[in-house]
This record gives sequence, structure tokens and C-alpha cells, in this order.
Amino acid sequence: MQKKKYRLETELVHAGEPDKRIEGAVSLPIFQSSTFEYSGQSDYHDLKYIRLNNTPNHTALHKKLSVLEKGDAALVTASGMAAISAALLAFLKPGDHLLAQDCLYGGTHELITKDLAVLGISCDLVQGDSVKAWEEKYRPETKLIYAESISNPLLQIPDLKGLAAFAKKHGLISMIDNTFAGPVNYRPLETGFDICLHSCTKYLNGHSDIVAGAAIGSEKLIGKIIHKLNHLGGSLDPHACFLLHRGIKTLALRMRCQNANALQLAGFLENHNAVEKVYYPGLKNHTGHERAKELFAGFGGMLSFEIKGGPEKAEKVISRLQIPISAPSLGGVESLITRPVTTSHSGMSPQEREKAGIKDSLIRVSVGIEAAEDLIADFQQALDI
Repeated sequence: MQKKKYRLETELVHAGEPDKRIEGAVSLPIFQSSTFEYSGQSDYHDLKYIRLNNTPNHTALHKKLSVLEKGDAALVTASGMAAISAALLAFLKPGDHLLAQDCLYGGTHELITKDLAVLGISCDLVQGDSVKAWEEKYRPETKLIYAESISNPLLQIPDLKGLAAFAKKHGLISMIDNTFAGPVNYRPLETGFDICLHSCTKYLNGHSDIVAGAAIGSEKLIGKIIHKLNHLGGSLDPHACFLLHRGIKTLALRMRCQNANALQLAGFLENHNAVEKVYYPGLKNHTGHERAKELFAGFGGMLSFEIKGGPEKAEKVISRLQIPISAPSLGGVESLITRPVTTSHSGMSPQEREKAGIKDSLIRVSVGIEAAEDLIADFQQALDI
């Protein structure tokens, strides 16, 4: 009998669960075992072993994630960067070239511009909303393109349809980091991207208590990433799998609250005289607003803004806030606030940040599930100085 397809909210709870509940347990148990009994496997990658990310806890997550992002297969990893690095290294070799969006998470920027360069892999950073610019940078040795569905930290929305079509036209692997949007708001594989990546540390888990990553796509492409990761060793431990598995089930509830809260807070900040500029795709004056409306079910829980008065004023505002916690990372139930130049993008040089448009006065906010009225009142008192 063909399995019935359910709506996202139902799949978040039930996809990937064991067909027969283990000893009747409603929650999948933690399989705290590094080693499993040999059962005749002839291929190294088929051995059941914790480093190969194929314990029952991993398998359940793989099934759930592939359903949520509309892929055929998935892989969970020890961190978002483990997923990104394994995915890139699975398809790139010395002499290859990749094209990437010009404003990216700082760790990704460092990886593709410095670490891959040491391996003889070259990269060009290109404006995300100009497919023409990507065409101009294309070379015969180009093998892959890389983008973010909503960029970190300026909340840019690339021409996602155009980039996916560009990759298909030239036979390139297309990868996209979907961490900021998440499957509740956007599913890149439906737009034509080949591989969807996540830092599961963020929204998918949602509780600021684990570090994890994921890659979702076709069985063929994910299989190559699995083989690469099996040698690199970026495996996710079973307890983290359990927490991620549990966190995913409430993703729709959390994300829709965060979408609504961020939209309200962005609207407030946009009209405050202490704020220079607000970056949030839900605002009508955002350059990617129409594109986000077309592709996304929600505008996300992330926003950033530039404060008048420079970095000193930015630090003063952050110190006066009582609800948001000054901390790196994002996507948890609690609101977090940071200056990217001191955390997520501190590894970039001042010149690189300036080129990417990341100012010292930029403040990034991961909006939580607190009452929007309380958040706005808190920002009001912090800004009125």
C-alpha cells in the first residue's frame, strides 16, 4: 500500500519514525552504542557503525529530513560546517572552480576563499541577484555553485530560480544553505537546487543545546557526500540525534511564531529614528521582498539593522537590552543578538567585510518566540538613549 502524503506539520512529527515502535516506545530511544553486530555487509560504507552516521537514530533523522525538504536522501553531520565542507569536498578537486554568492556566513566564506584555495580549488564571489554576473564568471573548469536562501547577515534573497536554472544549463552541481529559511518557509530542491544544506544547530533543533548539520538531495549525490564524510569523520553522536529528532517536531510552531515576531520587530525598527537601515525580506522596501513573497511561505526569524552612532552605540544598545541574549548563533526559542563583526564574521578581514557590505555598526537579531510586544518594548527602551 502506498504511503499517504501528509502536510508539513504532520510530517514534522511522524516522518522517519520506525514502522514498528521499538518496544512500544512513542519516542525513538537513544542507541548509545558505537558498534553494531556484523550482518554480512560487503561494502565498508554499509557497516553499521556510529562514525558512518547510520545507527537507528541517524536513520530516523535521514528519513525525516528527506521528507521535509522533498529529497530522496539525507545525511546528518556533526555541525553545519561539517555538512558544508564534506559536500564541497565530495565534488571538487584541485583545478576545479566554483561560483559562490558574495555575502555568506563567515565560516563558509573562509572555507571557500582560503581553505579550498590551499587545495588548488579556485572561487569567484558573485552578486546573488544577478545571473548575468554568474554567467560572466563561468569557466570551463567551473563545477559547482553555492548560495544561501537568505544570506547571513544581510538577509539578501538571491535570484534563486535563476541560479538553479543557470546551474542546470551548464551542468553544474548547485548547493544552497537553507538554514535561515528552513523547510517551513522554503524548500530549495523544489526550485531546482541539487543539494540543500542546514546548520541544524539553528532552527531545525531550535533549543540552543546541540551542534549539528545536514545535507539533503538525490540518493546519488548524497551518497557521494556520505562516502566523503565517512573518511573525514564528522559524525553526529546518538544523543544529539535524539535531541535534533525531538526538536524538529515543533519546527512549524516555532518558525511561524518567529516569522510573525520578526516581521513586527522589523517594522518597529524601520520607523525608529536611531536606526539607519533595517535588513528584513518581509519589509516592502527590501530589495528581495517580491522574490521572497513569490518563493517563501514566511520571511524568517532573522533580521539585522545598522544603528546610527557607529559600533559604540551598537554595543550600548545591546548592553541595555534585557530580553535578547548577547551571544553568537541563532534559531533558538530565545532571542539572540550580536554584532557579526565580533562573532559570525570576525574571521573575515575588515576589507572583506566592507566589500560584502557588513558594517561595524550592523546588529543581527535572531528573534525568538517571546511576546512580540515585550520584544518591541525592550528595543524601544534600549534605543531611546
